[in-house]
Amino acid sequence: MGVRVDGFQVEVPAGASVLDAVRAAGVVLPTLCHDDRLPPAGSCRTCLVRVDGVVAASCVTPVDGHAHIECDAEDLRDLRRDALALLVSDLPPRAVRETHSVLAGFCDALGVDPGTARGTEDTAAAAVDDSHPYVHFDQDLCIACGRCVRMCADVQGTFALTLVNRGADTVAAPGTGGPWAESDCVSCGGCVDTCPTGAIFQPGLPAGAAASRSLPADVAVTRTTCGYCGVGCALEVASVEGRITAVLPDRDGPVNRGHACVKGRFAHGFLSAPDRLTEPLIRRGGVLEPVSWREALQHIAEGFGAALRDGGPDSIAAICSSRATNEENYLVQKFMRTVIGTNNIDNCSRLCHAPTAAGLTASFGLAGGTDSFDRIEQADCLLVVGANPVEAHPVVGARLVNLALSGAKLLVADPRAVGLAAHADLHLRPRPGTNVALCHGIAHVMVAEDLVDQEFLRDRATGLSELLEMLAQYPPDEAAAITGVPAADIVAAARMYGRARRPAIVYGLGVTEHLHGTDGVRALANLAILRGAVGTDRGLGIFPLRGQNNVQGASDMGALPDVLPGYNKVTAADARAAAERVWGTAVPSRPGMRIPEMFAAARAGRLRALWIIGEDVCHTDPDSNRVRAALDACPLVISQDLFLSETSRHADVVLPAAAWPEKDGTFVNFDRRFQRVRPAAQPPGQARTDFAIVHAIAGALGADLGCPTPAAALDECARTSAHFAGLSHARLDREGAIPWPCPDPGRPGLATLYADGFATLDGRAHLAAAPYLPPGEQPDDTFPLILITGRRLMHYNTGSMTRRTGNLDLDPTDRLDLHPDDAARHHVRDGRPVAVESRHGRARLIAHVTEQTPPGTVFCAIHFPGSGVNALTSDHADPVTSCPEYKVTAVRLSTEPEYP
Repeated sequence: MGVRVDGFQVEVPAGASVLDAVRAAGVVLPTLCHDDRLPPAGSCRTCLVRVDGVVAASCVTPVDGHAHIECDAEDLRDLRRDALALLVSDLPPRAVRETHSVLAGFCDALGVDPGTARGTEDTAAAAVDDSHPYVHFDQDLCIACGRCVRMCADVQGTFALTLVNRGADTVAAPGTGGPWAESDCVSCGGCVDTCPTGAIFQPGLPAGAAASRSLPADVAVTRTTCGYCGVGCALEVASVEGRITAVLPDRDGPVNRGHACVKGRFAHGFLSAPDRLTEPLIRRGGVLEPVSWREALQHIAEGFGAALRDGGPDSIAAICSSRATNEENYLVQKFMRTVIGTNNIDNCSRLCHAPTAAGLTASFGLAGGTDSFDRIEQADCLLVVGANPVEAHPVVGARLVNLALSGAKLLVADPRAVGLAAHADLHLRPRPGTNVALCHGIAHVMVAEDLVDQEFLRDRATGLSELLEMLAQYPPDEAAAITGVPAADIVAAARMYGRARRPAIVYGLGVTEHLHGTDGVRALANLAILRGAVGTDRGLGIFPLRGQNNVQGASDMGALPDVLPGYNKVTAADARAAAERVWGTAVPSRPGMRIPEMFAAARAGRLRALWIIGEDVCHTDPDSNRVRAALDACPLVISQDLFLSETSRHADVVLPAAAWPEKDGTFVNFDRRFQRVRPAAQPPGQARTDFAIVHAIAGALGADLGCPTPAAALDECARTSAHFAGLSHARLDREGAIPWPCPDPGRPGLATLYADGFATLDGRAHLAAAPYLPPGEQPDDTFPLILITGRRLMHYNTGSMTRRTGNLDLDPTDRLDLHPDDAARHHVRDGRPVAVESRHGRARLIAHVTEQTPPGTVFCAIHFPGSGVNALTSDHADPVTSCPEYKVTAVRLSTEPEYP
């Protein structure tokens, strides 16, 4: 629609505000209570204009029905200046003179004299709450605009802040009272980003700079992608002379939309930790000693040479990293296949989302989520299974919370009452390891009550008759007996999902990390297929929440033992031929070893060299005592990492590597988007990027991998797989995030899959008739409890990064969550040490008695390796993918253990 602003005609969309029209005309108005991410408030009165002759606040006035907007009249400028001066008059002078705030900028632009600020300064020190490591609050600078309160509620969905007192004394405060650090704050930093006065600020930036983005002249800003979880948040990294001082969410971030979490936003202190590895180490006489890169590379070349002579190419293996860039993963798998001559290459997706790749490929044809998360707001029903995104993927979790608060039905399936469960319309709490039976019970009801899309099943799916025969065994009563979920809730869940107009499924490691994880993924896919909710406008398909920043990309790049880049099978002659044309050398045809097979081969004496990149396998992999035995048995172990990890302590060579803010390349996030990663700092000392290290090792063996730069590596990868043919660093720099498949450099990537057919051989979605099978372990009289492992908000994976930051102040100890009934039964007291013992090992944690965990089940995180949690877990693994069963381990508790 058209409207005139100061005589100029502008076009704005329907529903636009007068402020939108004014901005479209290029006019800048002060807006102290307004943030584009929040509903307008109209409380500060600094954005006054005249609309068809009537003075109004532009932020809350719709354009609809109005013809003329006036901004530049002298009386309007005076009104805006007076409103601003009135707000400033109660503030101390530093509010204008010493901050880089939005308020200070508007005072300068409107000519408000800094002397107008006449509030007292003598209480300044007492008014600042600096109890929190990342969020500080200067109460004297608060103008009670409410932006922080609304940001916490409307964007983050936490409701940790409120306005207290009355009249001129009104200020923001933590809703619980007391210090900020003891509040419900989840440390996302959203309040810092929106505060217009600098009252809420973060260390490392001038007060107010996060909201105004007015940074000192000596601060460089680098746009990159977060290297923590798989959400793929776009970040702006502030640095001074190569030292990172702060990280801010990119307001144009395609996935995070200007939001972030405590890890990506604040947990960067590990970069300057005093124990960063800065030089190569070689073990001599049982002790790791510093050496030059030349000596380290020569030692590796000699070790690889000896392994090739004594055991052949298949006696060497590499474990690549989901924390590494796509280009680094691509280069490692190319090195292993073309220089060493083996397919013994794997990555840590083996431990988490390998069943996702296998299950989604079998059901739909491609190894990734089916839709773009940009469309999630279109869903009217969310089925969230085995995921706690509020803690493990906080930016996604915040959007899901707000979607539920906006009216979408929320159905949560998780044994624990955490995160989204508090907002759920229906919370199903299945026994650990019974996901498949739960899905079959829901599917049974959907079929029985005709809550399925018959036309879709007829025209676009296959396997229905076999599925129907199998589902007959899972009526609600039978599914309830297996899962422990009441039959009535199973029926209600089926109706909620089946009757939704546009349902979406979101799942996490609670589906995949099971003995039958691939069956779990396929059982979920069955629900979407039955409903016709994939590849149509009647649903948003399935979103797997990837755990690490580049779990998707590492596998996409071919860092797997059975596939080349783009998931082309190594056993397929045409796929090998395509790669051979690009690489100029033969590619081995026999699939290589998976990670568990590598460890078994090492213990058996068949593996003679193991290169471990960016993974602490002694702490991340199950049955960790046997992992250590494997490393000790292998003649050459290379550990490439940021810190001297437990794995490094079992290594023969340790190489110092760069962290994600020190790298150039790309990551792929959970909904298949390629995004650029750019270096904001240099690696410390002699540390190198994984990309440079791979080239150096290849050079030490007399090989030239080509691809001199990460950009060149992605260009070469694009020639090996049609999925990536349209991608390049140059295009990503121009256009931003691009999803794969992207076969054409002149066309956008395919965000929503399967609208024109599925990528299976017959073009149909494949239903799976996999029956429920029990988990690998069951509780008994000796081990009466089931242990689930997972993540908590403040930490990430083994905690090697987050435990070296202020996050440790916010969550300093490992703990075991258990129900009050179990605590009483096992004589465990809250806050006291407790020993946890399984059939495989022991761990020691601090008891946390809570009803979030159901009776018979205990939970602990994986972030404090010193507790020995993965000594407890078994080597039971999904037979399709070898993904370990981290979610079901039988354990017992003791308050007086013996420790080795």
